[in-house]
Amino acid sequence: MKTAILIPCYNESKTIKKVVCDFKKVMPHADIYVYDNNSTDGTDKIAEENGAIVRYEFKQGKGNVVRSMFRDIDADCYIMVDGDDTYPAESAVEFERLVLEKNADMVIGDRLSSTYFEENDRPFHNIGNKMVRWLINLFFKSELKDIMTGMRAFSYDFVKSFPIVSKEFEIETEMSVFALMNNFSIEEIPIDYRDRVEGSESKLNTYRDGYKVLRMIYTLVRDKRPFFFFTTASLILLFIAAVYFVPIYLRYRYYGYVLKIPTLIVVSTVVMVAAVTFFTGVVLHVIKKQNNAQLENHLTLIRLNKKINNSYFRFL
Repeated sequence: MKTAILIPCYNESKTIKKVVCDFKKVMPHADIYVYDNNSTDGTDKIAEENGAIVRYEFKQGKGNVVRSMFRDIDADCYIMVDGDDTYPAESAVEFERLVLEKNADMVIGDRLSSTYFEENDRPFHNIGNKMVRWLINLFFKSELKDIMTGMRAFSYDFVKSFPIVSKEFEIETEMSVFALMNNFSIEEIPIDYRDRVEGSESKLNTYRDGYKVLRMIYTLVRDKRPFFFFTTASLILLFIAAVYFVPIYLRYRYYGYVLKIPTLIVVSTVVMVAAVTFFTGVVLHVIKKQNNAQLENHLTLIRLNKKINNSYFRFL
């Protein structure tokens, strides 16, 4: 059984040596991959000198890096961790066990139930993490404790079936929702979190990246729960139409004729748009169910191919 440690990096020269060495010590059997994302501080050289397999992704953004890692590497267990030395390598042993022995498809390192709020002195990051967690749990009917953690483990099935859309830091949110909506097995374990060492700077911009994450949540609700999204939009339109229609109707009952014909025309148009919106949700819901069925078939083929390959290598 092969385990791969995946470390996406952008200018992490202050910490990458310790991260690589810690994982080599804790998991000597694992292959450690450092994917350098246009670093200018020698991160790649430091990683290579300390025994990591260094590869490059020249399209900027964490989502682009993760896409390359998932496409390039074949393993039975994937453990992804940031290169900023904020996550303990010791936790990776339990992550690996849950994937290989308990058949978990995604293991989430839960910082928020542990030391995150004590270690992190950026209040808007704390608020943002709580808000994203609340929104995801609300819209996707889950009870996840940490949505945006940078330490996770994945099964082969998850990695090879996850169609990555995100280009930057929205990737963690997209991963969580994909697992929730496609019935993948999710485990969460609390992990200690420590703040960055002095001289190491976060690449996450609170406002810019926070906006991108919220936009991603909006997109995921629309795409992954189309019936809910478009039915809600339809009901809002019907409510607005009713607010303007009721006074017209009451005056019609009293006077015997319509006083505001232009308003009535607009109300009728809004009702028609609401009907079209509702049936759009119905159609997209059916398409989504078909896509889910195709994903199940895809997962079956992935497992079949994996068994065939394993049998072939045993024969050799």
